[in-house]
Amino acid sequence: MSELVDFFVRSRNFILFVLLEVLCFYFIISSSNYWGVTYFNTSNYYAAKVLDWSNAANAYANLRQVNTDLAQENERLNKQVTLLLQSRPPAPAEYAADSAFADRFKFTVAKVVNNTTQFANNYITIDKGTLDGIRPGMGVISPTGVVGKIKLCNAHFSVITSILHSDFLVSSKLEKADEIGTAKWDGIDPKLIKLDAISRYKPVAKGDSVVTSEFNSTFPPGILVGRVLKIGVQPNQTFHDITLNLATNFSNLSFVYVVENRLQSAQKQLEDQVETDK
Repeated sequence: MSELVDFFVRSRNFILFVLLEVLCFYFIISSSNYWGVTYFNTSNYYAAKVLDWSNAANAYANLRQVNTDLAQENERLNKQVTLLLQSRPPAPAEYAADSAFADRFKFTVAKVVNNTTQFANNYITIDKGTLDGIRPGMGVISPTGVVGKIKLCNAHFSVITSILHSDFLVSSKLEKADEIGTAKWDGIDPKLIKLDAISRYKPVAKGDSVVTSEFNSTFPPGILVGRVLKIGVQPNQTFHDITLNLATNFSNLSFVYVVENRLQSAQKQLEDQVETDK
């Protein structure tokens, strides 16, 4: 306490000067309309600036929770859209999809904790594992398109074989031409992917959408793979040389959705049985 008193005694002249300055400032703005208005306009301006900075800081601090909420909402919407598409497949009017088939896909949201794009064979690590129902072989998508397939799991984490992998193939459909092909990364640009096995006699245009086809049990049909960027024809070849812009931007991948096909094992078991009986 004595030190505080000593401080005020030593600084009494400066403190008196500051008080007199404040008093003079008060008399100026209270006795002059011009300076009063100027003071209030200036103070309001800087108060608004401080409030704006405070709101921006709060919004930035809450971005993680906002992103998490959006990812969970996208998970719910993905389930609804897939269920609707599966219950109304492009088929004759008298065809009705089995209810179990229509509800076969389940989505689990996960956060990306590691991701590579610079190698010939790239992998992604997520924060969900076997305790969350994740198993090897499950497909993985992003809010914008295909990501890859689960390769390994432990209780809390899983490793995904990225679509940016030399051995990863995706059965894909060129929507406009209704032609099935295979999407495969050529190991060069992480923003581009090749689409093979599309007949040169099929019409293809820049900007055409390429989605996952019905002929795979890993991904729901209709998930965007990419859009046509370049079209060419190699000499003595019967197929287009098509390059796609990948739908998923792997440089800023934050959240993904693991896709469980509840009927995948039943389908695979039956198909394996057919191969065994040959």
